[in-house]
Amino acid sequence: MGCYLIIGADRGIGLSISKMLASRRDDVISVCMNDGEAYAGTKIKVIPDIDVTSERAVANMAGALRQMETRIDVVIHVAGVLGLDELGKIDYADVRRQFEINTIGPLRTVEAVLPFLSKGSKVGVITSRVGSLSDNGSGGMYAYRVSKAGANMVVLNLHHDLSKEGVAVCALHPGAVATDLTKGFPGAYNYITPDEAATGLIARMDELTLESSGGFWHANGTKLNW
Repeated sequence: MGCYLIIGADRGIGLSISKMLASRRDDVISVCMNDGEAYAGTKIKVIPDIDVTSERAVANMAGALRQMETRIDVVIHVAGVLGLDELGKIDYADVRRQFEINTIGPLRTVEAVLPFLSKGSKVGVITSRVGSLSDNGSGGMYAYRVSKAGANMVVLNLHHDLSKEGVAVCALHPGAVATDLTKGFPGAYNYITPDEAATGLIARMDELTLESSGGFWHANGTKLNW
């Protein structure tokens, strides 16, 4: 058993991760952008109204954790957004929005929870193989690719800094998951369910050690290239 902090847990993958962890009797704190109504009737602790793009909101999250007087064993940052674009029709306001959420968001939240981590803690950030430089064989999706590539660099930097303190860090790709995030995404994909993604992501976090810290993993266990 351990204490897990799931950031971006209103629905989809974050909700599935939270409920699966609770079902195996881990202590779960679910950080939600909205009121966390999906957790009504459960024993899962909820920190509501946390927008990862807001310094004030993230500070409020840290304040709530201080009130709980808790040590965090595992952080899983799930919060993210996907927007489509193409060259010649790029909405730069949306580029900034995706960068704020997908890249700065995990950096801001992990930095805020550093006081609650200790030797043996773990940090996982849900990014995407779409942000892999070596895996980009098609182009397009400028804002999403750039913001996720930035998130991957955040993870690698965190690894270098936090592994010195005994904290393991990794980037995780959930796979093609059928959620509100991917609704309307063009192309034919064999989508998996949020529960299937959550099962793999939890397994990867269970396996994470200081020796494997700094890696980029598919939820199915495949190691990905940066």
